[in-house]
Amino acid sequence: MRKISIRNKKYTYCHSVKITFISSPKLAGIYLLLTIIAAILPTLQVIVNADFLDSALDLLNGSATKSHVYQLLGLVILFVSYLWIMEPIMTAMSKSMEQDLRLHFRNAVMEKRAKLKFCYIEDQESLDLIERVTDNAETKMIQGYTNLLELVSLVINTTGLLVILIAEVAWVALFIIIVAIPLFYLAFLSGKSTYEANKDITKYQRKYKYLTKIMTERDAIEERTLFGYNNELNRVWNDQYEIARKKELKTRSKWFIKLKTGSVITAFISIFISAVLVKPAVTGAITIGMLFSLINAALNLVHTMSWQMTRCIDSVASHNEYLKELTRFSWMEEEEGADALPGEIPEFDSLKFINVRFKYPGTDRYILNGINLELEKGKHYAFVGVNGAGKTTIAKLLTGLYSDYEGQILINGKELRTYTKNKLKAFFSVVYQDFAKYFISVFDNIALGNVLNQDEESIKKAIKSLKLEQVIDALPSGVDSILGKIKEEGKDISGGEWQRIALARAFVSNAPIRILDEPTAALDPIAESNLYEEFAQLCEGKTTIFFSHRLGSIKLSDYIYVINGGYVYEKGTHKELMRLNGIYQTMYESQRGWYQ
Repeated sequence: MRKISIRNKKYTYCHSVKITFISSPKLAGIYLLLTIIAAILPTLQVIVNADFLDSALDLLNGSATKSHVYQLLGLVILFVSYLWIMEPIMTAMSKSMEQDLRLHFRNAVMEKRAKLKFCYIEDQESLDLIERVTDNAETKMIQGYTNLLELVSLVINTTGLLVILIAEVAWVALFIIIVAIPLFYLAFLSGKSTYEANKDITKYQRKYKYLTKIMTERDAIEERTLFGYNNELNRVWNDQYEIARKKELKTRSKWFIKLKTGSVITAFISIFISAVLVKPAVTGAITIGMLFSLINAALNLVHTMSWQMTRCIDSVASHNEYLKELTRFSWMEEEEGADALPGEIPEFDSLKFINVRFKYPGTDRYILNGINLELEKGKHYAFVGVNGAGKTTIAKLLTGLYSDYEGQILINGKELRTYTKNKLKAFFSVVYQDFAKYFISVFDNIALGNVLNQDEESIKKAIKSLKLEQVIDALPSGVDSILGKIKEEGKDISGGEWQRIALARAFVSNAPIRILDEPTAALDPIAESNLYEEFAQLCEGKTTIFFSHRLGSIKLSDYIYVINGGYVYEKGTHKELMRLNGIYQTMYESQRGWYQ
């Protein structure tokens, strides 16, 4: 089976069909065949029904045989039974194809998302687009395929009925076509308008989904209980939900009224047409059987063209708008090597920032405004400053999350941007402030820090070094115990224990540079200071970089950089900075009481 990948190209309905066939070739082919059969049957039904009625009347007159009537009755029952039976079967097939698309198409979409440049994740408009494209991607694709086939089926069905009407009463068929064309155009506009409305409400949907998460998941259960904010959040949730619902309802109602007003008018016209068809039957131009079949065909045709087909065109037009957004998504730039595993552990000698300036995409303010600094092998460094000073931005540049900075960042004398991603990843092991809590086993949680060499000895060493033995011994299955409550057998651990798991994950890595971006901010200052000291001792011989706004935890660092106003405001050892009587000294004195 060919692999689906999201490439830079313009996506059309042909791609929807192709993607569905690649994901589920047998079911997609059978579904297509059954759809075509179902499309042809209504035309055959008109002919068979007319012949059956005429034969039944002839039987009463003695000019037809019972066997012939029974044969026609059998065909009528067969056609009706087929249409009844096939509907649930095709629904089940659609669900099965959706499962296959989840395995192939959705995975391709998520792979593309994982490779996107980091700047898209922090841009609101881009994030909304990503959300619309990736959310239930497999459902949208199967709906596109089935809606297209339904439209093709309706076109075949309608064409067959029109051919019969044209053959018998040509002007009736032409009249129905003329009346239906404006409805088709309105349906197309409705589909586009509906999708645009959905784009507009994405941000509201994201907000109320987030609030749902807060009110239902376990992470916030203590604060929900303590502060009793459920009623207030329910009110905010209702506000966001109602805004989204009313916007969608307003758009759908507007087009529904337009479309169905036209449909009602068309229905009255069909009644008039049915009455007109009586005259040719009276004159003998058409048989009684054909009269009833034509009336039934005309009514079905009006229903199909004014209700089913308009709804289908609406859905097809809406899916076409989705394909336009899939096209935009496919053209989003990828980070080369984003999914590459870290390479061989490199030697590290030095790291330099030379007049580095940086502003986030879409903004005008420089977060870093001429940073100059130098880090050497085996030393412990600290970056301090108030929140928002740019410390985390430095970490993002170091690890290659952003590469559109001005100036130079040199690792071993070589510009950072010239390194391949797998080589750059091999330099760093990072624990962020909002570190991930993986609801998997303790062993796997720690082993993720070194995916290339997950040996038990290094895991045991990390567990011992971070003093996790007692925590693990208390768990039912030791290191194989599942953490979190996503599974029935999962066990909860404390916030401090989660932090030690995250630090163990960084420790087990063989990367020469280890970065801690305030991962212990939730701890009290003394506990944080002790943990930083422990980690520094464990990383003897490695280069460590601590980012913090609490100074008591980093005073033992070999060198400290004070970031203020987007540049290095002060630098030196703890003692040297205290003698300067500058920002560092002021901050330290204001925090002294935390550590006494």
